[in-house]
Amino acid sequence: MHPGPLTGVRVLELGQIVAGPFAGALLGWLGAEVVKVEPPGGDVLRGWRTLDADGTSLWWRSVGRNKRSVVIDLRTAEGQDLVRGLAADSDVLIENFRPGTLEGWGLSPASLQAAHPDLIVCRVSGYGQTGPYADRPGFASVCEAVAGLRSVIGTEAGEAVRPNLSLGDTLAGLHAALGILAALYHRDARGGAGQVVDVAITEAVLAVLEGMVPEAARGVVRQPSGSSITGVAPTGTWTTRDGRAVVIGANGESMFRRLCAAMGAPELGADPRFANNAQRVAHRALLDAHIAVWVGHLPFAEVEAALQAAGVPFGPIQDAADLLADPHFQARGVFETVDVDGAPLPLGALAPRLTATPGQTTHGGPALGADTDAVLGGRLALTADRLAALRAAGVIA
Repeated sequence: MHPGPLTGVRVLELGQIVAGPFAGALLGWLGAEVVKVEPPGGDVLRGWRTLDADGTSLWWRSVGRNKRSVVIDLRTAEGQDLVRGLAADSDVLIENFRPGTLEGWGLSPASLQAAHPDLIVCRVSGYGQTGPYADRPGFASVCEAVAGLRSVIGTEAGEAVRPNLSLGDTLAGLHAALGILAALYHRDARGGAGQVVDVAITEAVLAVLEGMVPEAARGVVRQPSGSSITGVAPTGTWTTRDGRAVVIGANGESMFRRLCAAMGAPELGADPRFANNAQRVAHRALLDAHIAVWVGHLPFAEVEAALQAAGVPFGPIQDAADLLADPHFQARGVFETVDVDGAPLPLGALAPRLTATPGQTTHGGPALGADTDAVLGGRLALTADRLAALRAAGVIA
């Protein structure tokens, strides 16, 4: 273990599922002390998707990494008092409830910052804290649709599809972590005070739409394009003779000529129909057919060797099992191993990679309430008798 760049920063995480907790995971991976407050039944993510032997989600092991789990019932006045005490002893509070929930518990940012002006409160929600949609529940799938991302994910025939991931939540978590780091810098390096970081899943999604908004303002509305991308050629997915799907991107002029040479068809590089990107886009179907024939007649190993020798960007579509076996990711140390009930479990490392103060995973998502007594006893100086009384009353667990 080594100190990370955020060592000494105390984070109080009140959110559940993905968006807020992913921000907490990033901060914890970079060395912050993250105390996660869970309801008596635990974060619902603990029971989602593939479960380990004790019924705990493997997804939770990743998102809950490096955190300390404290169970507090925030619906009780005593539970709210405990959170006020923890907030007063923290640098950052992260929450991703529907707007107004904290206020209903008497835990508004204004009241918390009145007692602790240096506190940074990061609020993650579907549509932000203001505006006509603010009160709507905001799941990532819906927000991806409302913010435009789903309009360009699908086949060229218009069939809508979705990645089997919660991209909107993860993007919001990344933006939340970035906003928190900026707020910490403002506070600590510039002599500022705490502030509120307002993150909307819709706006985090909108931020990655590239040129779609200005294009629409000029009357060009981008549509789904299957495995290719609008306005760039050649780029797409082709299948080798032995059934491997390969993504090839050779849209630069020199790269395109190298691709043609690797295909044994240098004349395509001199064909006026493919002279530049605009011409290649105009004749995309013909160009894609040439590539499909070449790739389809060769096994993956030969396609790989030819494109690698030519310096053409390419790669197979890999599933998670492929990733675990990939020699590059192994050499880079991309997978960190944690112990879960005596068995090793690999987790994907987070990013970015710092040379002097790298991030690290110290443990996977902990058992529910594993740190309740240690945190409340240490941070709030609660006695064993007081903890027992709170437990008996159902305030903590």
